[in-house]
Amino acid sequence: MLEGEAGARAAGTLTLAGVPIGNLDDAPPRLLRALEDARVIAAEDTRRLRQFASRADVRLGGAEGARVVSYYDANEDRRTDELLAELRDGRDVLVVTDAGMPGVSDPGYRLVSACAREDIPVTAIPGPSAVTTALVLSGLPTDRFCFEGFPPRKGLAGHLADLAAERRTMVFFESPHRVAATLEAMAEAFGADRRAAVCRELTKTYEEVRRGGLGELAGWAAEGVRGEISIVVEGARRRPEETDDEALLVAVSELEGEGLRRKEAITRVAKRSGVPKRRVYDLVHGITSAD
Repeated sequence: MLEGEAGARAAGTLTLAGVPIGNLDDAPPRLLRALEDARVIAAEDTRRLRQFASRADVRLGGAEGARVVSYYDANEDRRTDELLAELRDGRDVLVVTDAGMPGVSDPGYRLVSACAREDIPVTAIPGPSAVTTALVLSGLPTDRFCFEGFPPRKGLAGHLADLAAERRTMVFFESPHRVAATLEAMAEAFGADRRAAVCRELTKTYEEVRRGGLGELAGWAAEGVRGEISIVVEGARRRPEETDDEALLVAVSELEGEGLRRKEAITRVAKRSGVPKRRVYDLVHGITSAD
């Protein structure tokens, strides 16, 4: 409740509601009740929300009906101001996305931040998440992880290079027509042998989880992949400063012994170890870095 003069109208409550990522049966009863009780609903796609409500046999807003407005990337700034005004006037607002939790690669963050600044109540109805679902199905470490969202279309190589030494398991989203190129870029940045999993159509009829090295997965994806995609990548096993110099030199020597050219061996060891290529190069050539 907002503090103010006597008689001031109490602010409404903002509720962020998680929506199933595929299987309708995953909808919590609390979500269905909230949709029936809502007076203002902000939806990423109003048509998909109405389709979901129809399949779930839910009447949006109950007998009185609800005001349903779109809330997506292109109109988020403008709509945030409108929804904030509704909340200030004492009306509750329910925010839903097409799938998953608002604010996680979907609109919601700006509105929550604005409410926090004005002490407007905010709550959430937890629901399924593609991030944690993919993580636990990947077979990779779950004790520490980070969510990286959709990789950038421009500057992808540099972006991934910055993550090469990240020790936590990483979870990414990707569109099906870009997944092959992204996996190839990941194999280049992290090493073809870095373990990963591609999770497709989670909780849906054709759910599939492919596990393997990034190079192997890139080859599989080259044939074409459909559906909603999450990529889970193993973190670097050691920090660069923790990697033993002698171990790096031995690894390069072994690859050279297998017939690789020195330049290629240096590149592969750097990627596999999550250390800067320059460091491996300097070690191999006996170059001492200045302090």
